[in-house]
Amino acid sequence: MRGAARRSIGRLFGLAALLLVCAGALPGCTNTGGLPLQTNVDLDRYSGRWYVIANIPYFAERGNVGSYFDVSFPDGKVRDIYVGRPGNFDAKPSEFTMHGYVVPDTGNAYWRETPFWPLYLSYLILYVDPEYKTALVGYPGRGYGWVLSRSPDMDDATYDGLLKRLAAMGYDPALFKRVPQRPEDIGKPGYQ
Repeated sequence: MRGAARRSIGRLFGLAALLLVCAGALPGCTNTGGLPLQTNVDLDRYSGRWYVIANIPYFAERGNVGSYFDVSFPDGKVRDIYVGRPGNFDAKPSEFTMHGYVVPDTGNAYWRETPFWPLYLSYLILYVDPEYKTALVGYPGRGYGWVLSRSPDMDDATYDGLLKRLAAMGYDPALFKRVPQRPEDIGKPGYQ
């Protein structure tokens, strides 16, 4: 019985590892889920602050306002710091930092980031405009996505154009909700 129990536990761990690999949660996974990547990303130009104009809300960012990412590449590694205020602009900002690496031979458009070892998440740069003012970031399976901008403001025509790009990549634009970047945005239709 002891040997059978050990084999069962070993199979369970093996199955869990296989599922993690298939889900892209372990280092080294390069599954884009069929999403097309930006052909080439200039990391120096991509560095800096990106405001979250819209996303598919999920537990870590849902309900936050004034949120942004500060992206840098110290010592050639990815550092991605998220900052957001829960619920209103008077709230104390919360933040979390992701560390990781750029996957080789992906034009710098595929990153692997981790909030803690051994979990690694994919950061897929789907689009960056030529001036590096707007960007679209996705995730395999299309369950997560972000519309980013260098400015906290984005006109409706630009936003609609970016949603059309996401739709062409198989995303459902109706899942994206705008993130309030100004107090007057809270409660507006289409915002979180």
